[in-house]
Amino acid sequence: MTMLIQLLIAACLWLTSINLQAAARIAVLDFEMKNKTLAPAVPAEVIRTAAIRPLLEQELFGAGYQIIAISTAAQLAAQSGVGYLYDHAEAAAQLGKRYGADYVLVGRLHKPSFLFAYLLGNLVDTGSGTVIGRFTIETKGAELQLTRKAVETMTVKIDQVLDRRYSPPPPATRKHSQP
Repeated sequence: MTMLIQLLIAACLWLTSINLQAAARIAVLDFEMKNKTLAPAVPAEVIRTAAIRPLLEQELFGAGYQIIAISTAAQLAAQSGVGYLYDHAEAAAQLGKRYGADYVLVGRLHKPSFLFAYLLGNLVDTGSGTVIGRFTIETKGAELQLTRKAVETMTVKIDQVLDRRYSPPPPATRKHSQP
């Protein structure tokens, strides 16, 4: 009987260790701004673009994903120009692999109009060097709460490609604060 109990305990510990290791490791790179309006460097848009990465990391971490930090300096060193990592999945994969990430999210805020913008993201598998998910989320207006909602929507889409563990919070329970 004790041998059976020992086997059950060992099996439970083994299953628990698999579950703990199962969390995907995701690196989220700084989002680039591609502003096509007549006022491309408005400080509010620069601030909004800079807020996307931490918001996305927060949502993914809350869903149980392990966030891998890649510094802005390392990201800039890996680029051969604006949009390079976004357009070259294999280069983004090499950068992510160097830091131990399973996946890298390379994104941009594309603003073709003063009225709306798109959060664009490519989810790259660092093992294969290929894009496994392309995401486009439209957001109307520049308020942080609208950007946060777009980030939640992107997190849902990322999670659908990966582990299906994320549920966005109900709107009434979210506290909107400046980053």
